[in-house]
Amino acid sequence: MFRLQTENISISYGESLIVKDLSIEIPDKKITTIIGANGCGKSTLLKAITRIISHQAGSVVLDGEDISKQNTKLLAQKMAILPQSQEGSNGLTVGELVSYGRFPYQSGFGRLNKKDYDIINWALEVTGTAAFKYRPVESLSGGQRQRAWIAMALAQETEIIFLDEPTTYLDMAHQLEVLELLQKLNEEQGRTIVMVLHDLNQAARFADFIIAMKDGEIIQSGDSESVLTRDVLKQVFQIDAEIGRDPRTNKPMCITYNLIK
Repeated sequence: MFRLQTENISISYGESLIVKDLSIEIPDKKITTIIGANGCGKSTLLKAITRIISHQAGSVVLDGEDISKQNTKLLAQKMAILPQSQEGSNGLTVGELVSYGRFPYQSGFGRLNKKDYDIINWALEVTGTAAFKYRPVESLSGGQRQRAWIAMALAQETEIIFLDEPTTYLDMAHQLEVLELLQKLNEEQGRTIVMVLHDLNQAARFADFIIAMKDGEIIQSGDSESVLTRDVLKQVFQIDAEIGRDPRTNKPMCITYNLIK
């Protein structure tokens, strides 16, 4: 089932065409990851799908309607995005940060009601950040901070969550902590997760659907078996990879690689 898709979308920055005539369907209630070399258009695509930036041609369709025609607050009740660089948390407590997720549902003076507080507390609990509710966001570790931002996205009560490189700058344990949380949200609550990842083996381990991009175009999409192949990685990353099996998940994994010269 597909609620969200792009139809022949093209995105430019000035005179530079970043994404070219791209069409893709995002599987509903699944985890999708986008992989590709730096500058290939991954983050640009994510921003266009979530209407952070505009596209020059084509359309992004959610529930049968072009998102450019949808009400901003109503759209924010359907999809949330966690950008690569989170800003504006200085001086905020974790509870205050998470409360910002309720903005799409507020009217008038924007006061929080009992339902808002219940959802905020639920988001804190499910992400394991309730103990940090009254602590400043900047006092948290990288993994804790990332979970607090995910809690804000959950408080937004959307069925689709986008994350741009959610594991960047985190150590291995905190990377796994964040990805396992997203997997839990997908499996237990049916959230559709769409994220950009750099680590190929993490993408293969956690994603149901992978989109491999190069120069603003899709080279291959599908499950890990069809994307994490020697030929696809050669096209996308210019590497000669040895593909094996993860002994714990039996998913394909990149064991080692050389640059193609």
